[in-house]
Amino acid sequence: MENQTMPDEGINMHEEMRRAFALLSGKWKLEIMWLLNQRVYRFGELRKAIPGITQHMLTAQLRELEADGLVSRTVFAEVPPRVEYAITPKARGLGPTLEALTTWWNEYGKSVPAKPSTRGRKPRGS
Repeated sequence: MENQTMPDEGINMHEEMRRAFALLSGKWKLEIMWLLNQRVYRFGELRKAIPGITQHMLTAQLRELEADGLVSRTVFAEVPPRVEYAITPKARGLGPTLEALTTWWNEYGKSVPAKPSTRGRKPRGS
């Protein structure tokens, strides 16, 4: 496949798509975005909803997503402090992509061999 350049604009779409993929690359970012596309989560809820993720890795991934403008973090001045994470309006634009991935998985997911998880913390009860 050759690099596509948008006529009259000099935009290399291959490079632009690499930038887009980099925003969501990593083991956990898509899963975080998929969850946040459904509703607002608190940090502890996200950690429980993602088996195998460590507190350190969840914090790092959320910080990267926030820095890229895909996730917003709201701190409430309460005791104990409450922090909520939500996807931004910019990230809402990924909703159709996440829905298409869900549709694809519902059709073809059973044909994909399951891989054992070898990284991250063990889910509770294991």
